[in-house]
Amino acid sequence: MDAVTHLAPTVGVVAACESLGVARASFYRQRPVLGPPLLPPPEPVLPAERPAPARALSPAERASVLTVLHEERFQDRSPAAVQATLLDEGQYLCSTRTMYRILEQEGESRERRDQLVHPPYQKPELLATAPNQLWSWDITKLLGPAKWTYFYLYVILDIFSRYVAGWMVAPKESADLAKQFIQETITKHQIPPGQLNIHADRGKVMTSKPVAFLIADLGATKTHSRPYVSNDNPYSESQFRTLKYRPEFPDRFGCIQDSRVFCQQFFQWYNEEHRHSGIGLLTPSMVHFGEAQSVLAHRQVVLDAAYQAHPDRFVRRPPKPLLLPSEVWINKPVPPGPKTEEETH
Repeated sequence: MDAVTHLAPTVGVVAACESLGVARASFYRQRPVLGPPLLPPPEPVLPAERPAPARALSPAERASVLTVLHEERFQDRSPAAVQATLLDEGQYLCSTRTMYRILEQEGESRERRDQLVHPPYQKPELLATAPNQLWSWDITKLLGPAKWTYFYLYVILDIFSRYVAGWMVAPKESADLAKQFIQETITKHQIPPGQLNIHADRGKVMTSKPVAFLIADLGATKTHSRPYVSNDNPYSESQFRTLKYRPEFPDRFGCIQDSRVFCQQFFQWYNEEHRHSGIGLLTPSMVHFGEAQSVLAHRQVVLDAAYQAHPDRFVRRPPKPLLLPSEVWINKPVPPGPKTEEETH
């Protein structure tokens, strides 16, 4: 191969390989190994520094523009508004785009104020220790016979007893209907002024002025959930879920009379027969009308008899019925934790 390498520059690769009996493929395959070492890559050529445009502002002019933008009257104004104000005053410093560019280079092109996007809403912390102290009300849609047709179910729920104090199915959702519904329910239960708090979410009807004025006139107070926080109205949401997950709940109602007949049967069952897990497996009617303690006492008698008959079947302790909670909260306050070492000093 060395002979071919020396002869090729004179007679050519083809003639050198033929005269020496060497295959050209072998020569080319071994040529990078046998050939001269590769030259190092050339040094990169750095681009020349771009000269400043002739039209660019001088450092003194840039400082002058920045000083004007920092003036108190322009601190919360956009460069376009600053430019217009200066023109009205007979002064031109630079273009609006140049003002933006100067601010960007100084790191001042961001929002320079603390903007209040949403007003702060206070977290409702509501307590009920007896019936008719705290009601929650809401409206849900029931599908009608055809697409895009609905009936509207209004429900008032007592938070402590889970008793449905009132319900109504209407063809529409309106503040006037809600006003009439709430007034009739409060009158039916004879709630004295100053005792009742009515809680709801922030729907259009719930926050309407007719409803607010009515609640104030009846001597009750009103509270609202925070926007988009379902946990602030959990009891009404849970009750609607119980309604719509009943086996007999239809996909659609044929007419508004059908929906009213269904709700009449459902709420009768819910108040009088449904053993609610949140109130010691009592019915809402038992708790609402003061029968809970007698029912629990009777359950204890039955359990005591079972324990006397077969004490070996109760390994840990004598059986006791589930108790009725003494208080029910919407957003129970979290007690403050123990202070850290840094907070105690």
